Amino acid sequence: MFGRTILATTIFAALACMHSVIGAPLPDAPPPAAPPATSGAGGVPQPPHFVVYNDRGPDPAPDPSAVAGFNVVAMSFMLSTGPADMALTWQQLPAAQRQTIKASYEKAGIKLVVSAFGSTELPTTSGKDPKALASTMAQWVKDNDVDGIDVDYEDLQAMSANDGKAEQWLVDFTTALRAELPQGQYILTHAPLAPWFSKTTYKSGAYLTVDKQVGSMIDWYNVQFYNQGATEYTDCNGLLNQSKAFPGTSVFEIGAAGIPLNKIVIGKPGATSDASNGYIDPLHLRNAWQRLRASNGVNAGVMSWQYPNANAQWISTVKGSAFK
Repeated sequence: MFGRTILATTIFAALACMHSVIGAPLPDAPPPAAPPATSGAGGVPQPPHFVVYNDRGPDPAPDPSAVAGFNVVAMSFMLSTGPADMALTWQQLPAAQRQTIKASYEKAGIKLVVSAFGSTELPTTSGKDPKALASTMAQWVKDNDVDGIDVDYEDLQAMSANDGKAEQWLVDFTTALRAELPQGQYILTHAPLAPWFSKTTYKSGAYLTVDKQVGSMIDWYNVQFYNQGATEYTDCNGLLNQSKAFPGTSVFEIGAAGIPLNKIVIGKPGATSDASNGYIDPLHLRNAWQRLRASNGVNAGVMSWQYPNANAQWISTVKGSAFK
């Protein structure tokens, strides 16, 4: 039944995509019936999730007015050597200032998390102990007034080895994180590259294996649908229905593989300068996301790398008037 439902909605979305190429804005889909984005068990928001990464600053947590419309800000990065970039800047703020900022974020309905690793760190390849590292990072989360952690694992060498070691490292790391950051109290997300959901490319399973083993511990996936080729994930059909270069890795294909559609947050660059490729302008991204919502009520949300190009105006365009 599940596979048949996916097929039907995929066909619907494919037909809808044919009409979106002219670039005219779609009528807004009706607002979701789900609870408000800031509700949820403890500190975890309900979907839709509107996530923006911040590695440029200069403020680790921009003024709420600058990121209005997002409900999660992810400070980059927490490394195996400790906090760097915006995470370090945040740690260096006086505790009272951090608490004042957090209070303003809570009032605005915005959660603040730290993002781990990024493209410069290869934790599996370099032999880092996943359990010990998870314990250290979880303690940093609790000590520094943030709402959780995002796992931006990009150890391409380890994952491409297809020997299962990258998957097991992520399983052990996630399990250890969740043991110290209880579900419902702390946000725990992952930010996988979209091709890592491909059964054909990754025989060891990549993120399909990770999800099978610890997916219930992960609140949602900030999927990176960019930096995978000049024409990959750059139109409605390729993003939602059928990936050209990486079979099985469009949104509906990932869902057909067993990943809950309401956990697949569409990640895109805030501007062409924020990625090598994969950019879609906010209006066309809105069209794709609205068609996804209209086709079967999928409402996971949208992620962007990164602030300040992805700001309040950017997300307002993507969301349209349905969420205003």
